[in-house]
Amino acid sequence: MRYKPYPTYKDSGVEWLGEVPEHWDVRRLKHCLNLMTDKTSRRGHPVALENIEGWSGRFIETASEFEGEGVAFVPGDILFGKLRPYLAKAYLAQANGEAVGDFHVLRPEKSTAGRFAQYQILNRDFIAIADSSTFGAKMPRVGWEFMGNMAFLVPSPAEQTTIAAFLDHETAKLDTLIAKQERLIELLQEKRQALISHAVTKGLNPDAPMKDSGVEWLGEVPAHWDVMAIKHVCTLLKDGTHLPPQRVDDGVPLLSVRNIQDGVFSLLDDDSMISHEDFLELCRSFVPQPNDVLLAIVGATLGKTAVVPPRLGQFHIQRSLAIFRPNHLEHFKFLHRVFESGSFQQLLWENVGFSAQPGIYLGALANFRIPVPPVDEQGRLINYLDYETFKLDCLIEKSCQCIELMRGHRTALVSSAVTGKIDVREFANIKAEESELQTT
Repeated sequence: MRYKPYPTYKDSGVEWLGEVPEHWDVRRLKHCLNLMTDKTSRRGHPVALENIEGWSGRFIETASEFEGEGVAFVPGDILFGKLRPYLAKAYLAQANGEAVGDFHVLRPEKSTAGRFAQYQILNRDFIAIADSSTFGAKMPRVGWEFMGNMAFLVPSPAEQTTIAAFLDHETAKLDTLIAKQERLIELLQEKRQALISHAVTKGLNPDAPMKDSGVEWLGEVPAHWDVMAIKHVCTLLKDGTHLPPQRVDDGVPLLSVRNIQDGVFSLLDDDSMISHEDFLELCRSFVPQPNDVLLAIVGATLGKTAVVPPRLGQFHIQRSLAIFRPNHLEHFKFLHRVFESGSFQQLLWENVGFSAQPGIYLGALANFRIPVPPVDEQGRLINYLDYETFKLDCLIEKSCQCIELMRGHRTALVSSAVTGKIDVREFANIKAEESELQTT
């Protein structure tokens, strides 16, 4: 259904809002939503920033445990993440609970519909203005004094309810499509891992004679392959520094697992920097080089892997990463593929140790036995996997682009409806007619 603009508009007097429907009021947010500050130490239903999905406001279950006091909230309150507001985290509470961490807990006035208020807070322009006010370089927050004085649009209560119902209906359809694409990505990634696992453990010749590898996670491998401990195929096997030097504003990047994104190791704009003197001190242990293989060995990102690309420049690594330097030209690509395989990833998690966070001990990792085909066969396997994974990666990328388009449409739809750029009042009549037809 195509929605038209309202018949008449007026100047809101607010630059970022522009014109708004003539019969809508423009107030300050603090006159529509009250800031709640009552502390509580109870833990009936704690909600932290990690529990809220950005832009959608959906609740995400996690296994985290939270300490310290929180701010009490009740059903209908809105929890807005004041830390890094560009993340657009705004949750409409469905039950009593405790907001743990950096939240503004907002309680709507009687004339303000909570769901409409949540959607208006998730308006992309509202988020952009809130974000522009933040203070603190590393932990930017939006203060209540600024946010409370931001413009807030107020249609009639009935119209607020209609707009919220319209957005619930339309965003649910988009969210369903997004969920299907996300599931497709999961299936493609599983297929990718299975493809790699089969190639690096069974080879490409289905008629090749097989032998028992003597290693549980490998099972049978081609009879002409070797099976060796990782430490015997590498001239370097180290983890990053456990005592990172003091950070500086201008120096040499000290990189971590966060620099592995979508299987690529690269510099980021906000990388930590250390002095050149401290970099040289770390280089007394080892100097990272192009074609070294990296593997995440600590934390929830355990198993992420990438190859150091050429021309990256000087850098060193933190303890979240281990670095491997295979001793044959083709080995680095093959070792990377072994690390990517679903079988090896499962092996990592089966041998994980827990302290403050999950991790794999370097000594245990060094003794893991892996398949080692002849070098010329490694080359054929790598070429095959490069071709096949490229096709799957293209499909994954296409699904990611679809998701981004749908999320963009979702965000634009919310913004258009809550600022009155489209008139959705007919939606109430349409839903009433649909209900009447269903009962006759």
